[in-house]
Parts: sequence; C-alpha cells; structure tokens
Amino acid sequence: MNKLLDELKRAAAERETRRHFLYTCSTGLGAMALGSMLGGCGFFEKDKPQAINTGGQQSDEPTAPRSSQYLPKAQRVIYIHMAGSPSQLELFDYKPELAKYNGKDCPQELLEGKKFAFIRGVPKMLGPQGKFAQHGQSGAWVSDYLPHLQGVVDDITFLKAMHTDQFNHAPAQLLMHTGSARLGRPSMGSWVTYGLGTENDNLPGYIVLASGGKQPDAGKSIWGSGFLPTVYQGVQCRTDGDPVLYASNPAGMDRDIRKQTIEAISQINQQQYEDVKDPEILTRIAQYELAFRMQMSVPEAMDIKREPQYILDSYGVDPNKGSFARNCLLARRLVERGVRFVQLFDWGWDTHGTSADGAIEIGLRTKCKESDQAVAALLKDLKQRGLLDDTLVVWGGEFGRTPMQENRDGQVLPFMGRDHHLDAFTVWMAGGGVKRGFSYGETDDIGYYGVKDQVHVHDLQATILHLLGFDHTKLTYQFQGRPFRLTDVAGKIVKPVLA
Repeated sequence: MNKLLDELKRAAAERETRRHFLYTCSTGLGAMALGSMLGGCGFFEKDKPQAINTGGQQSDEPTAPRSSQYLPKAQRVIYIHMAGSPSQLELFDYKPELAKYNGKDCPQELLEGKKFAFIRGVPKMLGPQGKFAQHGQSGAWVSDYLPHLQGVVDDITFLKAMHTDQFNHAPAQLLMHTGSARLGRPSMGSWVTYGLGTENDNLPGYIVLASGGKQPDAGKSIWGSGFLPTVYQGVQCRTDGDPVLYASNPAGMDRDIRKQTIEAISQINQQQYEDVKDPEILTRIAQYELAFRMQMSVPEAMDIKREPQYILDSYGVDPNKGSFARNCLLARRLVERGVRFVQLFDWGWDTHGTSADGAIEIGLRTKCKESDQAVAALLKDLKQRGLLDDTLVVWGGEFGRTPMQENRDGQVLPFMGRDHHLDAFTVWMAGGGVKRGFSYGETDDIGYYGVKDQVHVHDLQATILHLLGFDHTKLTYQFQGRPFRLTDVAGKIVKPVLA
C-alpha cells in the first residue's frame, strides 16, 4: 500500500511538470491549439451550468443542498415506473360501453391513418377484463386487479387522459424520463439532483432500484446524466449482495489505507481542475469521496432486516429475497434518509397476448398481485410518518394499451392482449402538493382518445418540477451553444391537480 501511495505522489510530481508545459503554451499558437482541444470537450464557460437558484448560498460541491427557485411543495420524489405499460382499461379507466363491442370487428375509422406496433388488418374489440367499482369518498374507479390500492384512492390524483408521441418501449421510456425519444439527454432524476442537490452527503442524491428480472427496454440511459456532469446520474443499487458494486474495499485494503488513497487521488484531481476547470473533474472528486462514505451508509440504508415485522408484513416483503415489494420499502428508507429522487423500475408489464405470462388475464393479474400490496403500503407508510406531505409519488408506464385485442399479421392471438397505444393512458400521483382523491381528464366511451383535459408527457414533467419549486423553462443547462431543459421546448403545468 505504501508503494501505491508513493506512485500517486510521483504522478503528482509529473503533473507539476505538465502544468509547467501548459503554462508555457498559454500564448500564441500553443494557446490556440489548447483552446481548440478544450473547447471541443465542453470545458469553457459557455458549457458550464447556468445559475439556476435564486436563494441560498451556492457551493462548489456539485451535490450540496440548494434552494429551489420558489417555495416547493415537494422535497423529494419516488417515481414508480411499470416498464412495458399496464393496461389502463383493466385498472383505472372504466369503459362499460367498450364491453358492448367485445369480439366485434374494430371500426375502420379507428384504424385509418394509425400506426401500431403489432396490429395489422382489422382486429377485434376487447372489453374490460376487470370488475370495476367506485372506492373511497372520492368515488375513484379501480378494478379488482388492485384490491389494496382501492383502500388509498383518497390520497391519489389520477391523470386519466395522458398521451405521448411514441408507441415503442425504448423511445417512449426515454421520452417519459428524459424529455426526448433520443439518447443523450439527462434523466428527470438527474435534472432534479442538479437543481436541488442532496440532503444526505453520505448517500447518492439519485438512486435506482430495478425488479422484474430485466432492465427497462431503454437500458440504463433512462437514469443517465446525459450532458450534465456524471455526478448527477442515477446510482443503481442491487437488492442482493453488495448494494453497489465495487464500493467495498478490495482484499488486503483496510478503511484507513483506502481513505489515504482517495485523499491522494483527490489532490491530483484538484490540481487538474485548477488547470482546465473541467466540471467533470469535480464530479470525479465527488464520486471518489462519496464512494468512501457510502461504504458505511448504503449497507445501513439497504438493510430492511432492521424494520419491525409488522412493517415487513404490511409490504409483503421477504427480507431474504429481492423483489418489487422490497424496493418499495427501500424507497421509503431512502427518502427518509434524504435521498432526493428514488426511481423504481419493474419490468414485465407488456401484455400482448402471445403467451400466458404476457396476457391480460394471467400476466397482468400476476404483476398486479406482485405490486399492489407494496404500493398501497408505501403510501400508508409515508403518510403515517409525515413524509407524504412533502414526498411526491408518481406511478405509471410509458404509454397505454389499445381497446382492440392485439393480432399479429391479421391473426387472433391465443391469449387476450392489447397493443401499445399512445393516445390515452393513466398516470397517478400522490402527496407532495397534489390534490387528494381527485381525477383529472377523460377519455372517450371506449378509451381510445382523450376528450377532456389531456396531459402530455412534457406537461407531467413540468408539473413535477413545479412541485419541487422550479420553473421548468428556467431549469436549464448550457450545452453545445444553447440552453437545454427537461421539457425541451414544450410543457405546461397541470394547475388543476395542484393542492
């Protein structure tokens, strides 16, 4: 270990030599060449973040707590994304008229000029498969697929007429979480931690928990930082084994030696930052130091065996197994400890009808059974701890499902399924400054189009940022010559849902 520290010191000495070279090149052609290289990497002032906060002292520490632009209603977010997109017609959007068309040919006017992911020819209409009833004082319609959620509807705002621009999973997930269907943009969680920092400097400000056996279709890019400094990207924590890979000390290295090593590396990185002012160097320093602190804080935060048995039972958690329910409980533990943005992804909600597992009558019921109790328990748990008032919980997929039964090449599939649908779906929110027991928006009699109070994906993003205390048009980052934002050039706050 002493040999390693000596090597780091020699590297620092060599660094001083390179600094002298850069200094001698600071005029004439040398400066022009160096400026060209650094400018191309985005190191100049024009590519540094804009001042985004109006209150509070700013810090050079990239994840230090920051004030929002105005008084926020929410301090943190738990975003639950059901990857693959659950059918709103089986869960929340009750359409008794659709049942009358069950098994009949789809009217031609619903097909003209439309593109679907898989439907070809003339599909059959498919009536609702769930049994609906109204629940709570709000009278919200929820089906028997979600019996536990029925008990907490008075804490929820439903957005019934959501719509998007994309009908394939990966681009639709990117649009939902980064504001663009193309790769390279920062995720919503990255924007939030860029704007607000984190309340606990021993934990990442943005943590991702995945379940369902697979990653979302868009991959890890949907919690990436894009062109923002990488310190703002989501940190995926595992529910089995070490929560974060490579954060533990290597064999033969104790904590004191690890600390000395990180301090030496940080000194070298700080010298480099003073030379070129690249914000990614500050990210590198912060990540090394955070990784060291996480060795103690993450295992404690992720240890659900510390929870009393009645809490484990309420979520339906087996403490020895990774699951969606476990991730819901971890989400509460993380926001309780000051994590700003917790993202849950659960894969397996794509019900096409090509197999039993991917069918409405089997696959969707299974996914609901795996998640319903835990989601309801999360809302109750946050509420009884006084956290729901300033924690915004968001639940939804990337698009909706068609009122027609999916076919493939014109052939009816062996199981009941619905194709991807971009014109109508349901997202719900709870806590953090939204109304309780409220439904906003309506679709037509068969759930095909939104006919009242439609909400676009960018509107949802603008509303989430507003609840966190930001004008979505002013939370920007200067990149490649222009200011970028989560909502691109669109988005409006959905004011009727605000408490």
